[in-house]
Amino acid sequence: MSSEPVEEDSGLPGARPRRRLLREERLRQLLDEAWRLVRAEGTEALTLGRLAEAAGVTKPVVYDHFGTRQGLLAVLYREFDARQTARMDEALAASEATLSARATLIARCYVDCVLLQGREIPGVIAALAGSPELAAVKREYEAVFMEKCRRLLAPFAPQGRLGTAGLWAMLGAAESLSAAAAHGELGADAAQAELRDTIVAMVLRGGGAAS
Repeated sequence: MSSEPVEEDSGLPGARPRRRLLREERLRQLLDEAWRLVRAEGTEALTLGRLAEAAGVTKPVVYDHFGTRQGLLAVLYREFDARQTARMDEALAASEATLSARATLIARCYVDCVLLQGREIPGVIAALAGSPELAAVKREYEAVFMEKCRRLLAPFAPQGRLGTAGLWAMLGAAESLSAAAAHGELGADAAQAELRDTIVAMVLRGGGAAS
């Protein structure tokens, strides 16, 4: 299929042709509108029909991109995860190889990414837990994140190993503190500092029981 845009005639004399969006452009429009809807109306309001209405397209267009509401939520979460991963990789390239520096990096990137997305991402994360299919998507990305943190932090742990229990505790703290910051219940600096201290403590005790 050609990736070139298709020009549509508006049918009005003297009017300029209206460009039909490429598939990837349409997807970007729909995702931007989905994030806006979640921010303005909450995750519960995000249905494919409501998204079609807000984006000014027909329902089949939205169904073609996402299939189901679960599919839409999964794409939103993947986009959030990709943004978080990119921020962490960029920060890691300029980070010192010390426990304090890496714990600070993880804490800052996690909290900042949630705050950048705003209140909508805690709602999306909560919605993921309501479906076994979406919970599996979330767990898949959580496993990748924790393994990345294990590689970054294990060299500073006793015997160079981190238990899985500690990594799950770290992730739970990251989600809770970030959500509190996103809802204005906690300052960003306080959330990052607490998460950093939690990570350092977890590493120094070896991350709890081994997997």
